[in-house]
Amino acid sequence: SVPQGEDNLAVRAVRAFFAATKVKPAISIELKKKIPHGAGLGGGSSDAASVLLALNKLFETNLPREALAKMGETIGSDVPFFIFQSAATCRGRGELITPLKFHEQLSVLLLKPAFAVPTEWAYSRWQDSREIPGVSYAVQQFGDQTFINDLERPVFEKFVFLAQLKMWLRRQPEVGAALMSGSGSTMFAVMRSNTDVDLVAERAKTELDPELWMCACETN
Repeated sequence: SVPQGEDNLAVRAVRAFFAATKVKPAISIELKKKIPHGAGLGGGSSDAASVLLALNKLFETNLPREALAKMGETIGSDVPFFIFQSAATCRGRGELITPLKFHEQLSVLLLKPAFAVPTEWAYSRWQDSREIPGVSYAVQQFGDQTFINDLERPVFEKFVFLAQLKMWLRRQPEVGAALMSGSGSTMFAVMRSNTDVDLVAERAKTELDPELWMCACETN
C-alpha cells in the first residue's frame, strides 16, 4: 500500500520546500498514482520531485534545478535524479547527477508481477546473496548501451519468478536486453527496432502470468 502521512515522500517534499524557502504553507495535493508501489521504478521519488518542481513554479520561487535537487537529497537518494527530468549518470548515493542524452530513441517494455520488493530488504541482502544456477547476471550490451544490475542477485534468490521472467524476456527475438529495474519487482526489456511491444507483453501474460502489469514507453 502507498505510505501515508509523513512516510509519504510527497508530503516530505512539501515540508522540505516550505522549510527551505520560508514561504507561508498553503497547499492541497491530490496524489494519483500511475507507477505501482514497490516496483523499483522510483515512483515515490518521482512524486517528491514533481512536488518540488510544481511548488517552485506555483509560488514563483524560481529556484534552479540544482537547488531543488539539493533539497531532494534530504527526502531520498533518488529524488535529485527526477528533478532533472532527463536520463543521467548518477554517482555517490545517487545524488550526484550528470544529465545525458541517448544517441537513439529506445523502445522499452515494463512488466511487473502483483508482488512488490522492499528496497531496504534488497540492499540488506546483497552481501550474503548467491547466484541462481542457470540465470545470467552478466553485463548485456545492446546498441551503445551497457546493462547490469547488482541487485538482481539478492532479489532473484528469494523472488525466483523475476529470474524466470528475465530469462524468458532474453529468449524473445524482439528483445535486445532485459534487466530488473532498481530493486524490483519490475523487469524491463529494451526492444529491437520495428517490433511489436504489445505482442511481447501479451505473450508474457499468456505464458507466464496473466496478472502482469505492463507499460510500453520510449526514451527521450
